[in-house]
Amino acid sequence: MSEHNHIDMEIIEDEEFSFDGFQVVRGEFFAHTYEPSLTFSDNKVYVNMACIRKLQDYSYIQILVNPEQKKVAVRPCREEERDSFRWCSATGKRLPKQITCRIFFAKVFALMEWDPNYRYKLLGKLIRTKRELLFVFDMTAPEVYKRTVSDEGKVKTAKTPNYLSDWQNQFGLPVAEHQGGLVISMFKNSAVFGLEKDPKEVPKIDAMSSIRTESEANDGDNAENGAGSRYTQLSLV
Repeated sequence: MSEHNHIDMEIIEDEEFSFDGFQVVRGEFFAHTYEPSLTFSDNKVYVNMACIRKLQDYSYIQILVNPEQKKVAVRPCREEERDSFRWCSATGKRLPKQITCRIFFAKVFALMEWDPNYRYKLLGKLIRTKRELLFVFDMTAPEVYKRTVSDEGKVKTAKTPNYLSDWQNQFGLPVAEHQGGLVISMFKNSAVFGLEKDPKEVPKIDAMSSIRTESEANDGDNAENGAGSRYTQLSLV
């Protein structure tokens, strides 16, 4: 290697350096076209191409939800496994499938107090457990794409996402809190959903109404746990 192609960089020894006061900048603040994502929109749920490409050997998955930790897991599985469904097309290109899931959609939106008229996108990571690979998505940190209706009745979805208002005055989590944040016991208190078994004839408004009635029975518990606060967004772009 020539002298012009090899430059030694000076390394400064600093044994006093500390991560105290540093925040790990949220991945949502950067472009993430090639990062795994899970989207909820119009009674449908779907992953992006990044998920399909990272697990090219699988055509079927299960979706698991941990309502306590507000996490969603997408677990690759065999077709014959219970509650499995195809997450991509059967064509050679293997494009993501948008799965209609009115009941599942309504339950998630009631749990998170999301607006069913908006589109919610979750970023995730591919993790390896002792036995398998799976994607994990955090429902507490969504990108929210609001929709507006013009005077002519046309629905327009915002191209710029909104984020939690709490993020306005921070770059991300402190280093100590950030470390290990994704390494969780995903399968404790989780529920597996079979999306294709949801009744497709149930309108969104009816599904949301029934789920809200169910959740209202737990309002007292939510108030004690601080879970009743409404979700607010702030555009950071």
